[in-house]
Amino acid sequence: MKRLTITIIAASAFLSSLTAKAQSTDTVKSGGWFHHGMNGIAGTFQIQGTYRYTYFSQLNRILAPNGLGTLSGNDIWINASMNHIHNNWILEDGIGFTPVSTSTGNNIKAKFNQYQAFARLGYNVVDNPNVRLFPFAGVNLSAAVLHIQDKSAIRNTSDFSDELLNTSASKTFYQPNFGIELGGGLDYLIPLSEKTMDCFTVKRSIPIGIRAGYYINAAHGNWRVEDNYKLNNGPNKNQSAFFVSVNIGLGYAVRK
Repeated sequence: MKRLTITIIAASAFLSSLTAKAQSTDTVKSGGWFHHGMNGIAGTFQIQGTYRYTYFSQLNRILAPNGLGTLSGNDIWINASMNHIHNNWILEDGIGFTPVSTSTGNNIKAKFNQYQAFARLGYNVVDNPNVRLFPFAGVNLSAAVLHIQDKSAIRNTSDFSDELLNTSASKTFYQPNFGIELGGGLDYLIPLSEKTMDCFTVKRSIPIGIRAGYYINAAHGNWRVEDNYKLNNGPNKNQSAFFVSVNIGLGYAVRK
């Protein structure tokens, strides 16, 4: 689980670093990503709520016969993302997670949720300073996480040394996934008051938007348990599905 978390964070940082490198490199070029230093910088910080269906049928066919109940839901994603804008090009990257879904049986609790990091490249097709309409394509790195908590085994002793070596069914499983996202986005920018600093003017706004498209689960790895140990015969249902997101944030554009 620790390696999984590090991998997703590293992927998000890598995507952001590529954007930052491209931006800083092009400041010395005429017509680069940012024109001559601060002039031309634009973007958005935003929070997104996404609906994308999660297929549980295969996993539940394993949990239920073992007396662990069945899982449902886990279709809502909460994302933090950023837009980096240059002329009509829009790069959107972010990270997100789903709230935990649970089931209980035989005094054993199953908890399931997911994590993701994504990057999308879009192109604005309208000429309106307060509206952005853009098709996009992107990549998505995600992981499904299943935690089994054996309550009876964990709580059958009050002695630290006994608990340390106590036999328990508690463990964490996870499955890495790679996806491709194809869709479109629409943002409406509510203008706020401008702020002037030295020779620059920051145009601020509140963007409210929607994203819709299709997530293609292009590849998924084996389920793994602690220490990255691979497991065979795990649930491998393809998670391709339509998705829709709503977002709100804080936008900015810097001009001389």
